[in-house]
Amino acid sequence: MKKMLLTSLLCIAVAAAGLCQDRFQSRIEALMDARPVMGLSVAVVKDGELVYQKAFGWKEEGVEQLESSDIFRIASISKSFSATSVMQLVESKALGLDDDVSGLMGFEVRNPKFPDRVITLRMLLSHTSSISDSEGYFTLDAINPSKNPNWQKAYNDYAPGEGYQYCNLAYNMTGAIIEKYSGERFDQYVRGHVLAPLGLYGGYNVNELDAMSFASIYVYDPDSAKFTLSPAAYAPRIEEIANYQFGYSTPIFSPTGGMKISAPDLARYMIMHMNYGKGETARIISKKNAQTMQTPISPEESYGLALWKTDKLIAGRELVGHTGSAYGLFSAMFFDPKEKFGVVVISNGCDPTYENGFNAVIRQTVNILYEELIKPN
Repeated sequence: MKKMLLTSLLCIAVAAAGLCQDRFQSRIEALMDARPVMGLSVAVVKDGELVYQKAFGWKEEGVEQLESSDIFRIASISKSFSATSVMQLVESKALGLDDDVSGLMGFEVRNPKFPDRVITLRMLLSHTSSISDSEGYFTLDAINPSKNPNWQKAYNDYAPGEGYQYCNLAYNMTGAIIEKYSGERFDQYVRGHVLAPLGLYGGYNVNELDAMSFASIYVYDPDSAKFTLSPAAYAPRIEEIANYQFGYSTPIFSPTGGMKISAPDLARYMIMHMNYGKGETARIISKKNAQTMQTPISPEESYGLALWKTDKLIAGRELVGHTGSAYGLFSAMFFDPKEKFGVVVISNGCDPTYENGFNAVIRQTVNILYEELIKPN
């Protein structure tokens, strides 16, 4: 009798889970019917474990369905991989967060309006360096006085450490610093010291990944109501890599936005940050340094070192994480380190409309997953 009762309860629980899954999947499908969406890949962590992964829509428009194992260029969430790498080098004493970036880069990095103010590595990672993207960020020539006659324009009017402006160039500079002080090419360092210990598949080098697993990325144009393929998202850069200058050509791999990874593996990486440096298979940074990454430096933006805090993604819940957008892709990785839950959502093309500072499709998908799979009853 007892065995029969347990079996019945198990059946009820499984049936309830199935109904719940049907409900939230139908909610996501309804969202995709209401707004233009090429594809969505999602992953949910609850109680510190990956409990759900699912892909919706197209990997290649009208040709192939998206699968959870497909990988995406995740855009600016990539910055946290660069910052994590820096923290590893800080632990090995190869670098210090308050090191002068001029010395680290090998050329002068000084705001010409504040020549006596040191710009530190911590400032690069927190977007408080006063450096801007106004001269571009695809090459370090943008800020190198010996390469760019307009290098002064790469700086803002405020003093280093006294303002905030999101800056992609700062993270491409960070990638070059990682390279110089680790002795390994940037993409190879991240693969060997961040991805491999956590058992994750991905990387910054397109040529070392399975091209068949790439989810095509599309830009949606609201005026024409059409999606357009963005092949540049996975440009192989073969010639540039062949002529690579160690410690300077690093923007080729885009430390600021070029990580390619699946939603489930990004969720496993997120678990590491949720657990303050300890992943499912290994600890890769100390608890202290993981907490440093999550501690806001810029009060107006609540931004730490490639991770920021917000209560606008899910109303009333303070979460830690990052967003990404490039080539038509939108992504989000956010978690609660105290309650041990988190959500990853990646779209390879969708309606670009924003609400409350987030892409509306991404924000609404996050909230559906939270309400159906995480929120206490």
